[in-house]
This record gives sequence, structure tokens and C-alpha cells, in this order.
Amino acid sequence: LKVRVVRSSPPSSQFKATFQESYQVYKRYQMVIHKDPPDKPTINQVRLVPVSFEDPQFKSSFNQSASLFAKYQMSVHKDTPSDCGENEFTRFLCDSPLEAEHAPNGPECGYGSFHQQYWLDGKIIAVGVIDILPYCVSSVYLYYDPDFAFLSLGVYSALR
Repeated sequence: LKVRVVRSSPPSSQFKATFQESYQVYKRYQMVIHKDPPDKPTINQVRLVPVSFEDPQFKSSFNQSASLFAKYQMSVHKDTPSDCGENEFTRFLCDSPLEAEHAPNGPECGYGSFHQQYWLDGKIIAVGVIDILPYCVSSVYLYYDPDFAFLSLGVYSALR
């Protein structure tokens, strides 16, 4: 048995060279030990979208995200439809006091508020609302399609 410590952040050349192999071990572990389905969302199905009505991806996915939020709130938290309309969604999860900033030594996406969208078969099945800050990532809220509760998207999002 050989054990290596491989720097993941920033990614070392060893980390990059073994990423796919490590990912396959992780996926097999999740399927065998935690009984995750093989179609659980992967990194390729997650989009990081800035919370801005100026952003085309945010604008084009807004209605789908707002509808999913309402479905989640009514199913999981037993909210009434009037408690989770578009205005409430916008106030709660789109309006942010953070301003977008692109620092030269910061992450490629910049700093600010983002919706981390989880897509499956062309449909958003979960959204993690996160703030990316200079020294941390803050999870603000996560909502998901209750029909996909079996995927444990909250746990997946937290680990991701």
C-alpha cells in the first residue's frame, strides 16, 4: 500500500494527473457504500451563474429557478403559493448586498453572489445559492426538486 499526499488547492500536477481515477473511486464508493444512483449529478452538470439580471444564463434560467423554488418551499416547508412567488424568490435569493468584483488574483468567476445550478436532462433539479468571498465560500440556501430527494442533493452540494 502506498499513500500519497497530493495538493488539491491549488491543484498540483499530481492531482491533475490522477483526478479522473480518483473521481471514479469516489463514484464507486458512493454507489456501493451510500447506494447513490449512477446518474447522480456530476461536475459537468453543475453551472455557476452570477446572480445578475444582466447575465444571460441567469436571465434565461430565472423562471425555471423560481418555479423550482416555489415547488420546494410548498413541498418541504409547507409554504403557501403567496409565500413563494417571484417577488419573494427575488427578495430572498436574488437580491444581495454583495457587489460583483473581479480581482486580478481572485477566482475566474470573480467574487459575489451566485446560483450554483444542478442540471439533469436539460432541467434544473437543484440550486445552491452561494457567496464567493476572498477567503471562503458561504452557502446561503439550497433548494431542490422534491422528486429528486433520493439523490441527497443537499449532502452532495455541501460536499462539493
